[in-house]
Amino acid sequence: MSLRFFFVQWIFLPLCLCGATLLTHAQVKIAKLKYGGGGDWYANKTALPNVIKFCNRELAMNLYPEDDVVDVGSAELFNYPYVYMTGHGNVVFSAAEAQNLRDYLVAGGFLHIDDNYGLDQFVRLELKKVFPELELVELPFDHPIYRQKFQFLTGLPKIHEHDGKPPQGFGLIYEGRLVVFYSYESDLGNGWEDARIHNDPEAKRQEALRMGANILAYCFTRP
Repeated sequence: MSLRFFFVQWIFLPLCLCGATLLTHAQVKIAKLKYGGGGDWYANKTALPNVIKFCNRELAMNLYPEDDVVDVGSAELFNYPYVYMTGHGNVVFSAAEAQNLRDYLVAGGFLHIDDNYGLDQFVRLELKKVFPELELVELPFDHPIYRQKFQFLTGLPKIHEHDGKPPQGFGLIYEGRLVVFYSYESDLGNGWEDARIHNDPEAKRQEALRMGANILAYCFTRP
């Protein structure tokens, strides 16, 4: 086993769920994924700080209040138990970046991809570089990611219309473990943003934040 494997396991060890409360001994950082290809990986600048604040308040998590940025090919990727990826356009992973991302996910990391409209056709191709042997599968509505503190009996909430399609939650499952969660046609990240940015109804923002909290709770407590 690699040193990276042991390092990632060490990151995850302090995290435990007691009822609906996530307790940690030290603040844990989460990050936004920086990738090449010209897509706006930097979109939704206020999203992660808001979902962090919500999780710290509602689930008693101890997350660092600001998100970091991490390059998909960097060794620093292994510092983060949860990494968020978003954007509207092109995504390109080099062979080395795809291998680094695979190593991270196999070792225990978790990637949440949030389609911000226009990402889908590109990210599906790049995921094939990471896990050529796996297919994205739609998660059933009774999957634990929808049944954390907040109950989503019909899966992902619909925050923005996009193409008017129903929201779908897809996953890549490696050796029985969900390593990538892909929220499609939902736009959770826009719902996490400051209210002034999209002027979404507060009820929609709360739906998005609750689903975000479920995703993070699942990330930290999955088998």
